[in-house]
Amino acid sequence: MSVVIDITRLRPEKVFVVPSPLTELGLALHARSEPGHHPALQGWATALSSRLDPGLADRLCEADFLWRTTFSDVFAPFAAVPGHAILPGATLAEELDLLDQLSDEQFVHAALEFSCQSSYEAGGPGALDDEGVRRRALELAAARGGGREQFARRLLADPPAVRDWFRRLVRDCEEAFFADMWASIQPELAADARHRTELLRRKGLAEALASVSHAVSVDEEARQITVDKLVEGHTTVDDGGLVLVPTSLGRPHLMVLHRRGWRPAITYPVRGPGQQAPSVEQLTRRLEALAHPVRIRLCRHLARAPYTTSELADAHGMTAPEISRHLGVLKKAGLISTRRRGRYAQHQLDLSAVARLGSDFIEGLLR
Repeated sequence: MSVVIDITRLRPEKVFVVPSPLTELGLALHARSEPGHHPALQGWATALSSRLDPGLADRLCEADFLWRTTFSDVFAPFAAVPGHAILPGATLAEELDLLDQLSDEQFVHAALEFSCQSSYEAGGPGALDDEGVRRRALELAAARGGGREQFARRLLADPPAVRDWFRRLVRDCEEAFFADMWASIQPELAADARHRTELLRRKGLAEALASVSHAVSVDEEARQITVDKLVEGHTTVDDGGLVLVPTSLGRPHLMVLHRRGWRPAITYPVRGPGQQAPSVEQLTRRLEALAHPVRIRLCRHLARAPYTTSELADAHGMTAPEISRHLGVLKKAGLISTRRRGRYAQHQLDLSAVARLGSDFIEGLLR
């Protein structure tokens, strides 16, 4: 599974690397709501929650579906402004002005994403125009519990009022904590944007995207970008080009905006771990390799010391070819290593790879 961006019409000068304060605020709110996704930010999230004004904290709880279980595209209004290509603003005020340029239908469709609606890439009528779509959106909102149905009803009844409410919420967050935060992280994001832009100029799109994340690849012949994720999606770059948005707070998330009619954008973390997480395919292969009881028993031996195929066959009462087939599956999954000692080949479990399976699995889910 992956998200594919068709870049047949993409011109080199139409790739932009620009930080977005509104996107960064959304990710800050997400990290506060889901500290388990961001272990390195748990201390910051706890400290922020402890000092927030109770009234603002209540309002954030009222709206947390916009950034908690999904990340609403209302935090990327630059991608939806019609008529001409727009880049993220330098300040929250500029990006809120961009948000004001969205139609009510665009805003409502993006804000209702919490309901897990299936029309992210589909066309057709929206909830403001079609009674069936409206009814379905309210059913999905009710199924999510909490205040989601109430919010959805407010949104569908009076989109301008909810837009004003969201604008005030953003401005209050800026005053309460985000202005200082943005001042501290903006220089790092700007430096990363300059670095990626220089890579684009000197090395080209494939090299620049490879530096962004190992999960992003470019097929020059097929003219497409593939982002390795546990979702499927497709979008096409038009004359507006492609926007890359660096974030200091987003890891492990690698987000691809591929909403129908919106400009494609990739939001990527500026800092990554020293050890790269495996691809979704490799992670699946590892989990499947360990799902077999014989291979689990083999791992018990191989975790203690290196063994030859014959030794393992004797220990398990199996033939050498049978053991070899199981070892081949483990080796293809990157879970064992083999070294030669004279005429013997010894196999051993890669303990570091197995130890990372939990964190790799979580990162694969959240990427």
